[in-house]
Amino acid sequence: MRVWQKLGTFRGESAFGTWLHRLAVNVIIERFRSDATRRQRLIDSENIFDSLSAPARPRDVSLDFEAALEKLPDGAREIFVLHDVDGYKHGEIAELLGISAGTSKAQLHRARMMLRRHLR
Repeated sequence: MRVWQKLGTFRGESAFGTWLHRLAVNVIIERFRSDATRRQRLIDSENIFDSLSAPARPRDVSLDFEAALEKLPDGAREIFVLHDVDGYKHGEIAELLGISAGTSKAQLHRARMMLRRHLR
């Protein structure tokens, strides 16, 4: 599938087999990177929260993240959860929701700015 998608990038400056080999290597490297990132997110330890430090805040400041999240428009909330919580990439979100990757990026930025405003 990737060969078909990238066929237009073949410039003929090298042998087709060399280009195809490099494409396959790049796909494998990309897969390892995304798997490594996913593994880093999954720390299987009961004491993980003991090792994380929270920023110092005055006691009277309360952040209600869930309430702020509910104030977001549906599209912005959905993309925020898919990207920042579930770890999907913009291309994947675009395919899932039938939108462009640019729309996904714009909605994520909008959601983050609105959350920042609500949580101040």
